[in-house]
Amino acid sequence: MLKRVVMGDTKAIRAFLAIELPRDIRDLIEGGKEGMRPAMRGIRWTRAEGMHLTVKFFGDLFPDDVDRVSEIVGKNSRDVVPMKLTLGSPGGFPDLKRPRVLWLGVGGETGRLEALQAAIERDLEACGFPVEKRSFKAHLTLGRARAHGGIIPGTGDLPEMAEDLSEHRFDARDLILFGSELKPGGAVYTKLARFPFGGHTTG
Repeated sequence: MLKRVVMGDTKAIRAFLAIELPRDIRDLIEGGKEGMRPAMRGIRWTRAEGMHLTVKFFGDLFPDDVDRVSEIVGKNSRDVVPMKLTLGSPGGFPDLKRPRVLWLGVGGETGRLEALQAAIERDLEACGFPVEKRSFKAHLTLGRARAHGGIIPGTGDLPEMAEDLSEHRFDARDLILFGSELKPGGAVYTKLARFPFGGHTTG
């Protein structure tokens, strides 16, 4: 049974759908970031609690939207077998030579993840939700340039610095619908609903 999100009659919440990383993988990435910090001072690093494998960003959702999204995601997730994923190589948007965003790739059974994301996207579109214009690419955002429109310096040796992170495996066993509220100290995340692979949706 879905747990209804109580936010008042009209208040919206910023929401996204993601795979939550196991604690040991987050700790591993945090250790890798420590080795990168001296060379990349012009970057605003993603906090450990904000490190998710985002599958779909919604923007603002109202309570009724959360219920509709939950029905769609639950329907597509319940027959999915857990996926074996790995940490991959670093990259950047738009590229690694002059990146505004620094990310860590994800490997393993990403074809299955892409198929699940596409199925969810199609069903969401049929219910009137906007479609993501960019194609889905599984990745973990490490950080963004501090200056708006700026670039992150010191990425030339990044592949070597991040080498120890590659090929570490983890299992993706569910999707989580997160709510995100911006606070002075950074975003605070709330789990709105969980969608186990091979099980039923729980609040």
